[in-house]
Parts: sequence; structure tokens; C-alpha cells
Amino acid sequence: MKTVFTTGEAAKICKVSQQTIIRCFDSGQLKGFRVPGSRFRRIPRDQLFAFMKDNGIPTEALESGKRKVLIVDDDEELVELLKDTFERDGRFDIRTANNGFDAGMLVKEFRPDLVVLDVMLPDINGREVCVRVRSDSTLDEVKIVCISGMVEADKVADLKAAGANDFVQKPFAVDKLLERACELLTLEAAPSNA
Repeated sequence: MKTVFTTGEAAKICKVSQQTIIRCFDSGQLKGFRVPGSRFRRIPRDQLFAFMKDNGIPTEALESGKRKVLIVDDDEELVELLKDTFERDGRFDIRTANNGFDAGMLVKEFRPDLVVLDVMLPDINGREVCVRVRSDSTLDEVKIVCISGMVEADKVADLKAAGANDFVQKPFAVDKLLERACELLTLEAAPSNA
């Protein structure tokens, strides 16, 4: 578990810009130290935790160090398969939803780093979920990967225009989806079990 963070790491954990962290550091709101002989700022875990508490920033990301993933699909078998795959990796905290309404509620309260989103949900289409997530500036850092069996290229372009970061065609290899998720979250590729 990390005990000291760079301003970039602290920004990711707090889901704010690096400039915001630097400003808070320089103004004394966020305590830390400079690396001797350089201008690099470092923030100890306990100071970052206190700063997050003081500013009403959810601290679970710091507590577990895991990336939060929300899986949204009405195919329960696929949801279980994806959940198992991400949990086996060990670097993710997973929540699931099987409709757009629950997904919308969970995005706001769970504040995931990544949403794996089925485009064809029973109550709302995935494009609409993308639009709603992107209309909330506090969710700017959330990455969205849409999954679907549909093939029309114009629909894929439309999803990306609505805010999806990526599209994966069903059926797909779950390991490939995990790999893509790691790329989007700038994590190292999952260690292969081969």
C-alpha cells in the first residue's frame, strides 16, 4: 500500500485536476513536503486522507487503493462472468446494475473510475446513459466502455460522440475487455496466468 503520493496520483484519487491539488498544496490546505533538491511535491497518505475528509471527498479510493468499476448489463450470466474476471485481477472494486436507472444512481453514489455499459438496456439505451454521465462535470474522469452485439459503424460513432471512451463488440473475450479497461485506467496489463 502506498504511503506517499505525487500530485498526479492525489489528483486521480480525489478525482480533481492536478492543478487543483497543486494549488491546495501551495496554499497550505493540503499538507505535504517537497523532495529535497527538487520542486516535486509529495503528499503523505494521512495528510491526503485528512484533506479528503475535510473537503467531503469520498475516501474509499484511498482506503482500498482499488479502481472502482460499475458493470451494467441485463444479461446476468455476462455480469457474473465480468465481475469474476475483474475480481480475480485483484485491483478492482466492483458494483453491478442490470438497468439504466440503477446504473444512474450507482454512478452518482459509487463514483466509479470505469463503467462497462451494455448499449441495449431494458429501460434506457446506453447512449442516453453516456449523455447523462457526461453532462455532470463531477464525473469527467469516469471512463465508459460500451458493449453490444450491434454492428453499425454509425451507431458506434454516435456512442463515442455521446461520451463513450471505447466500444467492444459482443461476443468478446473477457480478458480482452479487462485489458482494455486497464489501458483506459492507465494500469499495467493484468499479469497473465499462463
